[in-house]
Amino acid sequence: GGTGILWWLYAKQRISASAAETQIAKGNLQALLIYAISATVFTVILFLIMLIMRKRVALTIALFHVAGKVFIHLPLLVFQPFWTFFVLILFWTYWITVLLFLGTTGSPVPNEEGFVEFRMVGPLKYMWWYHVVGLIWISEFILACQQMTVAGAVVTYYFTREKRNLPFTPILASVNRLVCYHLGTVAKGSFIITLVKIPRMILMYIHTQLKGKENACARCMLKACICCLWCLEKCLTYLNQNAYTATAINSTNFCTSAKDAFVILVENALRVAAINTVGDFMLFLGKVLIVCSTGLAGIMLLNYQRDYTSWVLPLIIVCLFAFLVAHCFLSIYEMVVDVLFLCFAIDTKYNDGSPGREFYMDKVLMEFVEDSRRCMKEAGRGGGAESRELKPMVGADEE
Repeated sequence: GGTGILWWLYAKQRISASAAETQIAKGNLQALLIYAISATVFTVILFLIMLIMRKRVALTIALFHVAGKVFIHLPLLVFQPFWTFFVLILFWTYWITVLLFLGTTGSPVPNEEGFVEFRMVGPLKYMWWYHVVGLIWISEFILACQQMTVAGAVVTYYFTREKRNLPFTPILASVNRLVCYHLGTVAKGSFIITLVKIPRMILMYIHTQLKGKENACARCMLKACICCLWCLEKCLTYLNQNAYTATAINSTNFCTSAKDAFVILVENALRVAAINTVGDFMLFLGKVLIVCSTGLAGIMLLNYQRDYTSWVLPLIIVCLFAFLVAHCFLSIYEMVVDVLFLCFAIDTKYNDGSPGREFYMDKVLMEFVEDSRRCMKEAGRGGGAESRELKPMVGADEE
């Protein structure tokens, strides 16, 4: 649509242009032509990508459809951000309280200005570092507990053939398994994220302190290191989330689960790329819709408040909070889709729909599998490519 509008504007200005037009008008017309050509190239590339990945996009649509059913059967999943935020608030309150005690720890010594300073000596000086590491690690631990809880509940839903036989509280059952068996897994995964996040924060602090003082080469190297650590942190976070899902499915330790999750993600790289790109884009559109709706409601409410002369700052604050809340809740939806994909991958490997090996998957995913097999059979490959893409998370000897 945007490409069509650009070409229409260009044609309209080209037709209405006179021979005595100014240099500025000619420059605007040329810029409009460049924009239209760039938009056309982007549109063609986008259509080609959609054409190549159309079958994998179909899987993303099916997973989104099943994720909606998960929330119908497990409505308490919607409230997971509330509990996580409540626990984080309690921990951060405790952390600030301890920080205040640390600030007044040590021997009181009067300084030259007549004030009293508390100077820490010995090992007590390093308690600040210990406290900061604890803040990052435990915060990541709490978020990882949420991921493990969601993964356990969705795995229970997926591998229950008769949804009427679901446990009364699958989420509480998932929390119970987490506390009894998987706290070490969650602690190890969050500690790995902490090991990457702390160096990045140190480099960011150094970059802030040396701003304007370092040369161009040092500044470029610092930014490159910070960017690399940020990318590594995001990759490890995504791998950890899938490792928690593997733990919920196979009840293996963290290292084994991370290895199995990495193998299946690599072997299904195109499907993972389609799910992440298309899925993230759709969730981003959902966030934009929520923010725009909230902003419109804010404008309508402020319209009746004639005392306010400026609406910009209140609307910015409202839209910011709306985006944060939408991000927290839609991130749960994203977790559910990722968990469903790993469950789907295992299901298609160990089961083929024959008697005694019936699928666990929903009818929507089953239709996708049948369509894929039909297409592969028509192409003369007999479904071999499909079976090669979906590999188990454990070896055949462990089945």
